[in-house]
Amino acid sequence: MARLLLIEDDLTIRTPLIRALRDRGHAVAAASTALTGLRDALEDRPDLVVLDLGLPDLDGAELLRMLRAVSSVPVIVATARDDEREIVRILDAGADDYVVKPFTAAQLDARARAVLRRAAPEDRDADPALVVGGLRIDPRTRQVSLDGVPVELTPREFDLLHHLAGRPGQVVTKRELLTEVWRIPYGGADKTVDVHLSWLRRKLGENAQQPRYLHTVRGVGVRLAPPAGTVG
Repeated sequence: MARLLLIEDDLTIRTPLIRALRDRGHAVAAASTALTGLRDALEDRPDLVVLDLGLPDLDGAELLRMLRAVSSVPVIVATARDDEREIVRILDAGADDYVVKPFTAAQLDARARAVLRRAAPEDRDADPALVVGGLRIDPRTRQVSLDGVPVELTPREFDLLHHLAGRPGQVVTKRELLTEVWRIPYGGADKTVDVHLSWLRRKLGENAQQPRYLHTVRGVGVRLAPPAGTVG
């Protein structure tokens, strides 16, 4: 049973959605404002947050950025717009997935289960840890360390780094990253990859101008490789 936090101010949407998700076996808590939702997410530590963008006290995308600064809880955003710019905006802000209004409880339940599967630790007998230079990426515990120091990553940042670490020294295209990491078709949304790479670089203590592990190949993609002079 997953513990979901629904942040939705519209009572006519919130009440039936809570009932339907509970009928599908989830434990559901709800908040009607952004700040209440942020507090509940930090105090109650749900397995997944469903976030409406149209909240009365704060833009949902701003709340998402605030939440991402302090938590790696998976987030599905509910939006009334389905254009590419809106989708890129919410993915860039740190969403793991999105649903477009109006949506059914069955659709949300399916997306929630898919996000939770991706965020769950892998079987302990599968997929050994990957080591690239001083980086260690363990898919079983979804933990990363750099030179022995833990690195806190969001679920999407972990998936991105793990995908690259599985292909050390190879140039991985943005098309492949969007398809394999984001599970969305390639449609000119390069900014989504660029923003997450920027966040990942910052957490690894580097930048695009002075890369150590993440090397951009202009017009092609990105390559993960150990710093010069290291082994692995």
